[in-house]
Amino acid sequence: MPDPPLQQIWTPGTPGPHDELVRNLHAQIGRHGEEVAVQVELADGSLFHLISISSRPGFGFITLEPHPADEEPKEVVVPIGGIAQIRIGRAESRARPGFSLPPEREQTA
Repeated sequence: MPDPPLQQIWTPGTPGPHDELVRNLHAQIGRHGEEVAVQVELADGSLFHLISISSRPGFGFITLEPHPADEEPKEVVVPIGGIAQIRIGRAESRARPGFSLPPEREQTA
């Protein structure tokens, strides 16, 4: 006898207001000035030095854009629940550019 069809699709992310999370994170990063570096460590130990963070695609996931921009991966889509920690501090050098905040209109949208 076949299994009954799934009633819902399970996703490993944490539901919630992704736009608000990322907007608040951008505000926190912005308080550190222009020469800021942002690192995200995932639960599996992966560490990403970031250019940007986006609340897309949603549904428990956000998109990380890691340095350097000309290498792979270009974007990493991760479940919010998979983030172990976010580190915000001063950028080390111009050899590794810091984090880029979105234009002001996107921060408040």
